Amino acid sequence: MEALFTTEILKYKGEHCFKCDDTLVREIKLEIYINDKKVGALMATPVDEQALALGYLMSENIIAKASDVKSIESKDDGMSVHIKAKIDKKNLAKLNAQGVVISGCGRAHTANIDPDAIEASKIVSKVAFNKDEILTQMRTFYTQCELYEKTGCVHTAKLFVDEKTFFIGEDIAQHNTIDKALGKAHLAGVSLDQCFLMVSGRLSSEMVAKAIMHKIPVLVSRTAPTCLGVMIARKFDLTLCGFAREDKINIYSGGFRIYG
Repeated sequence: MEALFTTEILKYKGEHCFKCDDTLVREIKLEIYINDKKVGALMATPVDEQALALGYLMSENIIAKASDVKSIESKDDGMSVHIKAKIDKKNLAKLNAQGVVISGCGRAHTANIDPDAIEASKIVSKVAFNKDEILTQMRTFYTQCELYEKTGCVHTAKLFVDEKTFFIGEDIAQHNTIDKALGKAHLAGVSLDQCFLMVSGRLSSEMVAKAIMHKIPVLVSRTAPTCLGVMIARKFDLTLCGFAREDKINIYSGGFRIYG
């Protein structure tokens, strides 16, 4: 399977709005089998799948060394890797075979990565934002994040409610920043259907799914979405914006909520 995916998007550049093709990195659920038994799955870019599977199993101490591997092969158009090897059965038993390791951070798990399995309804909020307002907020984003200002070593998320109200989440794990920012908003009793959410990192499937589960109408990043992230956003009518920098913004889904 190719690692890259091309799709048509709506793009603003200054005052001009036009359609163009954009290239996304593909995100897949890579299933891992060892000795004919499925042991788990990783959200990953479809490049070097066999090396990824082996490295992961060695990191989990299920396979002690590469020489313990008898065979390794890719199947299902690169969607699964099958390994025959000498293994540590005790460490294998510790692994949650049903969990999915998300692309956002190491061993964290999520179930919300399959567009057909997400238990959510479409986002119906009719709120709309001026693209200049979003870009202005993105420009001041990092100046409001204390840990990032001090260390430069964390991901950040900001839920914009209005000019006086916003909620910041910071964490070394990207997906945790959304949980923190939205958790603060829920504790404050804020309705999320009139807000937009900004994140510092890529818009992968688990980031998009989190926004959808919380009924956030607009999700924005200064970087790129993945193919699966865009697919999920389009299915649930989430407005998904990437590359929001300077006077530019790419709209991958839900363009009716952005005007300029």
